[in-house]
Amino acid sequence: MKSQRDKQLAAKDQQISSKDRQIDHLTKLIDQQQQLQLAIVAENRQLKEHVQKLSGLLEPSSTTQQQQSNDKDDALSNSSNTRHGKGKNDEKNHVVYEKQKRMHKNKPNKSWCLDCNNKVTT
Repeated sequence: MKSQRDKQLAAKDQQISSKDRQIDHLTKLIDQQQQLQLAIVAENRQLKEHVQKLSGLLEPSSTTQQQQSNDKDDALSNSSNTRHGKGKNDEKNHVVYEKQKRMHKNKPNKSWCLDCNNKVTT
């Protein structure tokens, strides 16, 4: 009887050891997952700061683009005024003007990426 009881105790010890190993393994996995989550949160914070920094850099750029647009409108109205006095070439000039306007409208906006110093098309 004592031998049978010893066998049962040994089997229980093995089960407990196996469960302890499973618990240790799961605890390590949870720790790894938490570390990854902390790393992701830190990376997201950095990316958010970077986006805010870039947004701050783009605001003056959009002001510059608005000024350029205003300058272009002024130039176009001046060319429109001179175009009306030309007589026969009015229609031809208008066609050229419309083509130039469409080409300018479809032209991609190019700027510089401040991180990698490469030209970026937006």
